[in-house]
Amino acid sequence: MALYKTFGMISLGCDKNRVDGERLLGEIVRRGCRVTNDPEKAQILIVNTCAFLNEARKESIEAVLEANRYRSGVLEKIVVTGCLSEKFIDELFPELTEGDVFLGVKDASELFPALERSYREGRVNAVGRGDGSRGERFVSTAPHLKYLKIADGCFNRCTYCLIPRIRGGYVSYPEEELLREAASLGKTDELVLVAQDTTRYGEDGGENRLVPLLRALSDLENIAHIRLLYCYPEVVSDALIQEMKENKKLIPYLDIPLQHTEDRILRLMGRRSRKEEIRALLQKLRREIPEIALRTTFIAGFPTETEEEHAAMLDFLREARFDNCGFFAYSREPETPAYRMKGQIAANVKRRRVNALYRAQAEISREKLAERVGSTLEVVCDGIDYERGCFVGRAYFQAYEIDGNVYFESPEAAEGERYLVKIDRAEDYDLFGHTEEIL
Repeated sequence: MALYKTFGMISLGCDKNRVDGERLLGEIVRRGCRVTNDPEKAQILIVNTCAFLNEARKESIEAVLEANRYRSGVLEKIVVTGCLSEKFIDELFPELTEGDVFLGVKDASELFPALERSYREGRVNAVGRGDGSRGERFVSTAPHLKYLKIADGCFNRCTYCLIPRIRGGYVSYPEEELLREAASLGKTDELVLVAQDTTRYGEDGGENRLVPLLRALSDLENIAHIRLLYCYPEVVSDALIQEMKENKKLIPYLDIPLQHTEDRILRLMGRRSRKEEIRALLQKLRREIPEIALRTTFIAGFPTETEEEHAAMLDFLREARFDNCGFFAYSREPETPAYRMKGQIAANVKRRRVNALYRAQAEISREKLAERVGSTLEVVCDGIDYERGCFVGRAYFQAYEIDGNVYFESPEAAEGERYLVKIDRAEDYDLFGHTEEIL
């Protein structure tokens, strides 16, 4: 049976999950079907789920339940895919009856066969039946910004994390395939490299190949700038730092998830870095690349974390003065070693500690951004903010959707173009200004 339907997608979770969703959309387009951004117009609606934390699982299930209301219109089938169905299919399939087809994270090739069976037979569990192939993507981001997922899985084995149980061990994608994929993305102002750990690219084959990959990607004429996310601290090598110094296409920005600063907690987390090593790395990065922007994430309320250790992390945060930070309350995840640890922290204490970290970082960010008032920054335009009535974009120290923005007035501006913006004022995380000229 041939399916010529209109598809929509609701994609949750991280940008790595977004890329997987784009491969499903690519399969849809390859089959000659239509894709819509309006769920009310979709005959088949795909919910691309996340399972990283309990709150993400709740959000994913709520998204499926919400999608079900579109059945009063043209909606015929709901496809549940992504990490939630990959990891929890045994519980999910019998209970989440709103879903018609269930796929795992590597089952794009099974989308249409499973849908055809669903139209004939009813609900279908096709998790794990795909061939794992990575077909062409239908890019869902703005034309000037695209993600390139360079590996899947993880072998860091942090004690709080479910990812290895969902995605398996670390697997680097072949360099020649990544180069073809990047070249096929067309003119791209910013290519964002993502993986569970981008810095370990190639190590599953016996040799770290991140720097050679960066050089090869930089040789592509359609790629103007490259940003690195998810760089584990112990693998930020001297070779990578040197490449960032010399390669003009590499944005001087590193996202380095630290998760904690205190050695006892880092050991319990299964993290390999220690406080003094982290401090030395930050000093080296700023010494070698003075303009570098550094982002990180921290977990508050890990089992047995004391008030003194929380205070020490706050002190380190104020010392390190990161440009951007994300903070999470520890989430007790079944099937992880930390789940069984004694000394679990009460939810209200975790919330208090997270809030304290956010307050400290807001003050740091406000001070750092205030220093930029009166300066002129190169800003890429991401579009229009209709509520504010101005254009919105980002400077090099701001990653898309996870950091702050630059809001600017201009007679005109085009998405994807770069402008010189004079900064007039600053808030906690955002800057405001007006254009001086196009670049």
